Amino acid sequence: MIRASVLHTDDCCFRQVVPAGDYFVQTIRQGQTLRILDLEGNQAADTLFYSAANPTERYSAIDTIREQGNVYLTAGTTLRSTEGNPMLEIVADTCGRHDTLGGACATESNTVRYGLHTQCMHACRDSWMLAVAEHDELGLSKRDITHNINFFMNVPVTPEGGLTFADGISDAGKYVELEAKMDVIVLISNCPQLNNPCNAYNPTPIEVLVWNP
Repeated sequence: MIRASVLHTDDCCFRQVVPAGDYFVQTIRQGQTLRILDLEGNQAADTLFYSAANPTERYSAIDTIREQGNVYLTAGTTLRSTEGNPMLEIVADTCGRHDTLGGACATESNTVRYGLHTQCMHACRDSWMLAVAEHDELGLSKRDITHNINFFMNVPVTPEGGLTFADGISDAGKYVELEAKMDVIVLISNCPQLNNPCNAYNPTPIEVLVWNP
């Protein structure tokens, strides 16, 4: 569902460009709105959400899909936690849909899918692991790297129930906005993947913006 934002960039309280392959981590307070902006187009933003009050409560693809009855995320979707609580609501989306099934790239999966020569390539799991190591105040560890959302990533579900990594449907300037329903820790890996079309084989920057209520 395409729904444009009513917010203006001049009114945001925070904005930061996240280079390709880098991570972003910040706590978003209840009532604040987070925008993830695809600056150059066809870039995947692999994202994890945690309750800031209790990080063992985190985004759950299973609960989100069950409650909305749809495997794709878009405007109107409420992101549910492992406790079934609303974490964030997608309030604007100019891309149309986002993936929550395909998971994130890792050294291991790259090697299996694309060959041993990819073993040393940077992956989203590496970015998340670096983030939790450099921000121990968050109380997160590698065991907390679980369900993620791939914003802007196109992973069609086949009639047989399989998944395919297809060309992106995003473009330069496309964005998704989420309103926080609780205080949440946002952890993004701006995906460095070079071996499938999720980044058009050319990872590019994203921008993160935040508005107060």
